[in-house]
Amino acid sequence: MPITEFLTRNARLYGNEICLKEINMDLQERHNVTWLEYELIENNPAGEYRREMTWRVFEEKANRLANLLLKRGIKKGDKVAILLMNCLEWLPIYFGILKTGAIAVPLNFRYTAEEIKYCLELSETRALIFGPEFISRIEAILKDIPQIKPLFYAGENRPLFAESYDRLTANCSSEDPGIVITDDDDAAIYFSSGTTGFPKAILHTHKSLVSACYTEQMHHGQTRNDNFLCIPPLYHTGAKMHWFGSLLAGSKAVLLRGVKPEWILKTVSEEKITIVWLLVPWAQDILDAIESGAVNLNDYDLSQWRLMHIGAQPVPPSLINRWLKYFPNHQYDTNYGLSESTGPGCVHLGVENIHKVGAIGIPGYNWEVKIIGADGNEVKRGEVGELAVKGPGVMKCYYNDPKATNDVLKDGWLMTGDMARMDEDGFIYLVDRKKDVIISGGENIYPVQIEDFLRSHEAIKDAAVIGLPDKRVGEIAAAIIELKPGQAVTEADIFEFCGSLPRYKRPRKVIFDKVPRNPTGKIEKPVLREKYGAVRLVEAQTVR
Repeated sequence: MPITEFLTRNARLYGNEICLKEINMDLQERHNVTWLEYELIENNPAGEYRREMTWRVFEEKANRLANLLLKRGIKKGDKVAILLMNCLEWLPIYFGILKTGAIAVPLNFRYTAEEIKYCLELSETRALIFGPEFISRIEAILKDIPQIKPLFYAGENRPLFAESYDRLTANCSSEDPGIVITDDDDAAIYFSSGTTGFPKAILHTHKSLVSACYTEQMHHGQTRNDNFLCIPPLYHTGAKMHWFGSLLAGSKAVLLRGVKPEWILKTVSEEKITIVWLLVPWAQDILDAIESGAVNLNDYDLSQWRLMHIGAQPVPPSLINRWLKYFPNHQYDTNYGLSESTGPGCVHLGVENIHKVGAIGIPGYNWEVKIIGADGNEVKRGEVGELAVKGPGVMKCYYNDPKATNDVLKDGWLMTGDMARMDEDGFIYLVDRKKDVIISGGENIYPVQIEDFLRSHEAIKDAAVIGLPDKRVGEIAAAIIELKPGQAVTEADIFEFCGSLPRYKRPRKVIFDKVPRNPTGKIEKPVLREKYGAVRLVEAQTVR
């Protein structure tokens, strides 16, 4: 069964019920709009600060786009790209593409014009739907992408080189186009994070997407009474695959545009949110705001909030221990996954395993896991090797890249590139990315272990550890440290704090700087390596 059937079912069973809301807190603050007003905001491409949609309207919008695309020559197997910020239109557009039998190609909204061009060409995209924020980037590459026709624009003030998505879809039939789609049909191309260069195109089938629905609901128990707060970008597998649990349950979700702690807490309170998925930096910001007095939890009604879960990056145990201090009644889960494994869930901690915080967990619903040594065999419990996963959500391939596909797919197993170990109870601990391991004097140093330790310091907001060239030992560990506001710490203070680490794991350099992260929360270590690896390091100074 294709994933579009879940939408059709929900429209039939719950047609008049609200399924999605979009809330733009930044607009509310800038225009002084009251919480429940539906006031039209000038120059707001989305139209309003707060908008909502029923399941029936969702289905109708998806059908209208599908019929438009079919009318314009898009057929089963063609690729249609989406370049939008999170908005109420995003998911209907995604499902509209799928309803034609075409392949949805979500694009990272941070891509430069050149990266957009690269991804469109790699995926062999035929049509593109984009929003106001990307006019200049699309215009810059227009002459290089003549194969992209049609170009649909979703928003006000349409550029002359594009057609109006809103006007054209309004004149199309809202009936399902009736295209036959099977589980094995291709559904979507997602792009890897691109942390090692230009991204790879990851091809998934409808079977992969449907498996994510069931895995997510089995892990977090979504019911029709739940309301999911979605903050991360929808172009990424993580946010959307967690929402797939809401799709399966026929429950509500809120798209929040903005990540300030007070915005998140206010939305949870006013919208009666029950499930929130956070990235590590946002959870840290909420805790820092509580501890600094910037927000007062007594100002919000959070009694219905039952679950907070985190994914997309290693989660410091110290962060979760802090979280449970302020939210002792929350269920908590860690989600591990890759875009190649349909996003999060191939490994997860499980809400019942809070005593194992620090582990990424156990195999997810319908997933298998093993840890492979350099010789290709499974390692013993407690030993470090490469994590491999197998399940219904493994990608079909890297599109147009058979060599890269063969490098990571081995007899149905996906080699993740993550180094991990398994304890005596079968819980898996992420050690580090294979490519990020630092080899110093013959010793393997895993940066994640040091980063977790550094973040336990009360003055440290975030930390990243990279290897820097050293003539004597090959590489040394350098710690880039981002302090909390108002904190003053010296390099000597950090060295003293690290005294309890084994000598070979202690950072040899300390740099006080901001830790860059991509939209899914991963540390952008190539940025740090480029910034510090090829230049002479100056002595770190106290930051105040």
